[in-house]
This record gives sequence, structure tokens and C-alpha cells, in this order.
Amino acid sequence: MSDFVRIMGVDPGLNHTGFGVIDVYGNELKFVTAGVINVPKGELAERLRFIFTEVGKIARETTPSFAACEKVFVNMNPYTTLLLGQARGAALTALANEELLVNEFTPTEIKQATVGTGRANKAQVQAMMSRMLGLPEKIQADAADALACAVCAAQSFRMMGAMQAPKTSAGHARRHSGAKNRAAWEVHLGLARKP
Repeated sequence: MSDFVRIMGVDPGLNHTGFGVIDVYGNELKFVTAGVINVPKGELAERLRFIFTEVGKIARETTPSFAACEKVFVNMNPYTTLLLGQARGAALTALANEELLVNEFTPTEIKQATVGTGRANKAQVQAMMSRMLGLPEKIQADAADALACAVCAAQSFRMMGAMQAPKTSAGHARRHSGAKNRAAWEVHLGLARKP
């Protein structure tokens, strides 16, 4: 079981940003790590920089093949939605800065793919991630949401028939350097632009 794809999921938030990393071996999912980035209070620009720095650091430490991020849910409060969008932008930029291809999913898509209903609550997502990934205890809600995003990406690519990652000479999915990595994944996943 040496061939695998590593996916990093991100659940962005201005106060708490969840992250979760899984390895996908064919139909088997394996937990790698998950947690919550607790963003310190302060000026908005500093908070966004903190999210950018921490998400980038986690991506470098875990070396995912690609990433998945939750799309912004449009809140009744436009200002809250704007702040969430800025936090999401910081996370997306950090992932792009690490030259990762990022796929985005709505909260409804993620819940449907992992729990079976787009109306699942946070407790149901937590319970399903613990059960699906064989975790001994319930994990934090933001980390569970990030793991669910990664699982949704795995299922999405599996349905597209694209779970077999481009291989290196070592025989498993690893990030290449620079633009070659992005181009390889875009071609592999059928996302390459046509001339």
C-alpha cells in the first residue's frame, strides 16, 4: 500500500481555522493529523497574516498532494460574510503559495458527501469523521469540518476516476517543484485549460 494521495482540508475562519490531513489509499482513508488554528485578537491585517503563515506552515510540514477548502457560506450579516471571505482568502493564498491545487466545496456538498445529508449539524459531522477515520474520540468541530472537506475531495476525485495520483520515481504522490506540479495535477484531473 505505498501508492497514496494526501489531501489537506481547510475550514477557514477569522477566529478559528480548522485543518485536517488524510491519506487516500484506493478506497481506504487514513487520518494523518487535524487541529484548529486559534487566531489571536488584533488588527485585521495581522490576523489574516497569522492565518496565511500557519496554513502555509502546516502545508509544508504535511506535504499534501493537493488541498480542499470550504466555500464561504453567505450569512445574514454581510459584514460577517466579508470577514469570513477575507480569512478564506488568506488560507487560499497560503495554499497557492505552496503551489497546491485547491478544490472548493460548499458546506452542503461536504455534509452530503460525508454524512449523507446536506443538513447535518456540527455534532453529526464530528461523529462521522471520528467513525470514518477510526479516531478514538470526538475531535474539535472546526477540525472535523476540515477533515470532512478533505474526505469530500477524495470522494469527488474518486467519482471522477482521478484518485490515482501522478507518481514520482519513489512511486507515490509527492509535490513536484514549481509550475510543473500545478500543470501535472491540472492535466491529471482534467482541469488543464485548452489552447
